[in-house]
Amino acid sequence: MRAVRISTAEAIASFGVNPGSALVDAALLVVSELVFNAVRHAAEGCSEAEVTVTVAAGQLVIGVGDQDPHMIDLEGGPRGGGLQTVAELASEYAGDVSVGPAAKGQGKTVLVRFQLPGAG
Repeated sequence: MRAVRISTAEAIASFGVNPGSALVDAALLVVSELVFNAVRHAAEGCSEAEVTVTVAAGQLVIGVGDQDPHMIDLEGGPRGGGLQTVAELASEYAGDVSVGPAAKGQGKTVLVRFQLPGAG
């Protein structure tokens, strides 16, 4: 998990986001939660996760994809503690959480958007 956090922090910094900011701390916690969930809940043989980091339209967007075909229901009742934390962190930065089919193969990608300070 440490390597994922380090590479994610480096990717975020490459977009000019202050590495010591509360936003970066929130994004790294989100990555940790989502990668942990992807590995923990993955179907047999699907225990890998892919993390993407982008900045577009004034938002920092974190994506965590896996090859598990079971979709996450973000609307259906109470969420687990990890997903609840992810949603709360995104909300603190006027962001949101969504889930959709993986770009490649089967599986899904969870996208978490954070509004960048000063971009709204």
